[in-house]
Amino acid sequence: MLELTAEQVSMGVAVPDKEAALALLARELQADGLVREGYLKGLQAREAQGVTYLGQGIAIPHGTPETRELVERTGVRLLQFPDGVDWGQGQMVYLAIGIAARSDEHLRLLQMLTRALGEADLADALRQANTPDAILGLLQSAPKELELDRRLIGLDTPAEDVDELIIQGVRLLRRADCVGREFAAEVLGEEPMPLGGGLWWVSSEAGVLRPALAYLKPERPLRHRGQPVEGLLCLASTGDAHLKLLDRLCELLLSGRSGELTQARASRDVLEALGGEAVPEWPAVRVRLANAHGLHARPARELVQLAKQFEGDVRVRLVDSDGPAVSAKSLSKLLSLGVYRGQTIELLAEPAIADRALPLLRAAIEQGLGEPVEPLSEVVPAAPLPTQAQADMEQEPPAQAPLLGSWLHAVPAAPGVAIGPVHLQLACALEYPSRGESPAIERERLAAALAEARAEVEALVARSEAKAVRDIFGAHLEMLADPALTDEVHARLQQGESAEAAWATVIEEAAVAQERLQDAVLAERAADLRDIGRRVLGRLCGVAEVTAPDEPYVLVMAEMTPSDVARLDRERVAGLLTARGGATAHSAIVARALGIPALVGAGDGVLLLAEGTRVLLDGQRGRLLVGPDDAQVEHAREEQHRRAERLRLAEAHKLEPARTRDGHAVEVAANLGDSAGAAKAMAQGAEGVGLLRTEFIFMAQPQAPDLATQEAEYRRVFDALDGRPLVARTLDVGGDKPLPYWPVPHEDNPFLGVRGIRLTLRRPQLMETQLRALLRASDGRPLRIMFPMVGGVDEWRQAREMTRLLAREIPQADLQLGIMVEVPSAVMLAPVLAREVDFFSIGTNDLTQYCLAIDRGHPTLSAQADGLHPAVLRMIDMTVRAAHAEGKWVGVCGELAGDPLAVPLLVGLGVDELSLSPGGIPEVKARVRELQYSTAVELAATALTLDGAAAVRALAERF
Repeated sequence: MLELTAEQVSMGVAVPDKEAALALLARELQADGLVREGYLKGLQAREAQGVTYLGQGIAIPHGTPETRELVERTGVRLLQFPDGVDWGQGQMVYLAIGIAARSDEHLRLLQMLTRALGEADLADALRQANTPDAILGLLQSAPKELELDRRLIGLDTPAEDVDELIIQGVRLLRRADCVGREFAAEVLGEEPMPLGGGLWWVSSEAGVLRPALAYLKPERPLRHRGQPVEGLLCLASTGDAHLKLLDRLCELLLSGRSGELTQARASRDVLEALGGEAVPEWPAVRVRLANAHGLHARPARELVQLAKQFEGDVRVRLVDSDGPAVSAKSLSKLLSLGVYRGQTIELLAEPAIADRALPLLRAAIEQGLGEPVEPLSEVVPAAPLPTQAQADMEQEPPAQAPLLGSWLHAVPAAPGVAIGPVHLQLACALEYPSRGESPAIERERLAAALAEARAEVEALVARSEAKAVRDIFGAHLEMLADPALTDEVHARLQQGESAEAAWATVIEEAAVAQERLQDAVLAERAADLRDIGRRVLGRLCGVAEVTAPDEPYVLVMAEMTPSDVARLDRERVAGLLTARGGATAHSAIVARALGIPALVGAGDGVLLLAEGTRVLLDGQRGRLLVGPDDAQVEHAREEQHRRAERLRLAEAHKLEPARTRDGHAVEVAANLGDSAGAAKAMAQGAEGVGLLRTEFIFMAQPQAPDLATQEAEYRRVFDALDGRPLVARTLDVGGDKPLPYWPVPHEDNPFLGVRGIRLTLRRPQLMETQLRALLRASDGRPLRIMFPMVGGVDEWRQAREMTRLLAREIPQADLQLGIMVEVPSAVMLAPVLAREVDFFSIGTNDLTQYCLAIDRGHPTLSAQADGLHPAVLRMIDMTVRAAHAEGKWVGVCGELAGDPLAVPLLVGLGVDELSLSPGGIPEVKARVRELQYSTAVELAATALTLDGAAAVRALAERF
């Protein structure tokens, strides 16, 4: 086992940059006799493939497979950089561990390092350490888990007495590199303790290298102190690594099930009894998934293609789950695992191919399976939450067709305006026999249908210009070739089922399993399974394609599949409308890629629209007008033309400031949901970030992200802003937006429950880590920290004091603290709060629903949750007046800020900053430049006197 020693550490090293650091590491490794000349090229090549920054100020430079031949022997070299080295993307490294390894001897070292990354403030501690022993102590101080695997189980062990049985247990632990010499002497001096049922226990903390448990069953019955000895548990542990085992063992003893150990016939029986890992007796490796969005379709497809290179069986298992290992050659089975970023998977391969397959697959996963990945800290994935029985839903009234002249609100899926007659394409019920003629005939029919379907999808891939479309249908091809699906169908055919019945059943079972996953994006992939299922079933049933009208039309469907979208003729299809679905579904992705305006989730009522009904679909505002008259159509077309020209001019002048014609300046900033979009937002003309939704970091992790992970993400945003201000909202989850690893009790009304600041104040360590990461990442650059869901002065003061204490420790050159105004009580208290905060930012989405008491996602009332309602405008007005009276600024970061119709009203109310999605920034800035500030003030004053949102919108449209 590769171990760290003080002789391997060089303290107080100073280099100008990363290249110099790599060069020095290569020289040190060569001087130690670990590598030959030329290894530097391997270090550089590995950095080009993906940054080796682990987090918490640690990097692990190592060579590529091509440079392993230059490794003389496995070893490491550690360099401490007290001043830090920029490792790229603003990631500062204070300790570089150069690794030379010919195979996998260094994996335990990497495991130790990634565990160490879970320690708070490790980067600062590494930077300030002044001795090699201090460095090693920091790296080796992380908590360790108890090892229990088949190497540590000895069944039918020859022994004359208990002492000899203990010695055999020590040998197992020594052989697995879990204990040192002093462990044997110490444990033999301990008196074994009887547990009952023939089980005995002995343990020691002396000489423990890694916590572990050995279990031994004597070859023949022994006796000790007059009691039978049928099994011995030999524990090597420090701290509390063994507590989980003790709980499991107590459960066995108290329930009278000690026989599961004393009568075990195989190591698998022991592992299952003690909660260890019972896996096939195949060579195996484990690897943590680093992909930001987990094992979704694209990386899973890459893994399938790699696994299919080998003739033998390769399986994948999610560690710490109860599920079985699944075929690595089955896309649907891989997706059914629902693996998140940071979770550990185990690869198992038949012995004949293990030496070749396991290293290749492990390396591919570590490198992201075709996706760029960030290094992972060692975290323990949260156990899946127990499923709760769903409450019986009240019987919904039957859907009704929307009335002519009515406006419907839906989820915007792809921007643009579409006008045309409705063409309904509803899936018809397919009739087919449940029993087939013979298994051979049904197999032939299925093979022919699969071949036809495959040819159709290949044609779609060939003619698709958008990469997103090609990627999606590439995954469909993998599904069509999925042996797991076809094997299950063939098994049903052997039982006499028809090809149609067998195929339909297998596809639906796979889709249902996908929908049960605790991840909305992964669960929506069930639509892809049903898409290919319907395609093949249609061929089996001989169903002809639906003929679409020749004139441009708006296609209406219950739920749209990617195939439905990709087959459309963009010259004839004006827009897409679905009753169900979400904006993250593949159909929505394809619609955006093809530039077809689309609305999804409009409700089942749209399926009752009469064929040929003219509709006006606004894919940007998320609304549909049923039966527009000629004047409305003409107005919409004129607006389309004007908007197209306005967008062209806005794009040309997007980098110019947003200043009204009479000189009133309004700052226009970007709302960001991740760190990657910051540079694009600046290119769109953003003057800063007015809302960074920091929960994106937490949602991409199986457990709360550590300090280094958060700091690296925030620093990436700061770097892209180039000195512009960043408004970061602290974690806003809970209630209606839960995280799987922070379960909260069921709430009848989650919008009024434990969420936002209410949740984070209950978890001060979590909040402190996030604040510390923001302060450290700023490096003196303009930072505005905003607390969400503040409803009272006490909540604000608690958050402020925590931040001020940290700011004394991490001094800031330009720090402002404010709150997000989204609760009516905050508006009422605005004159009080304005005396203490540095700024307000109004979240109009929540403020609207709280003010109007309408859930903005309600299927029938959401249309009334309009941010331009005079009641909401009055709340904005009250907030602005209170802030300006104290010399504080006010922003709006809700959807209203990106609505060109609302911009004159917000400017007229005195809002100082508008923050919106980056794509809309050029248009909003152009809209501000068109205004006369004095006129906008008069417009806003009039709007405050009106009686409803419709009246306000009518007023704004005339402006």
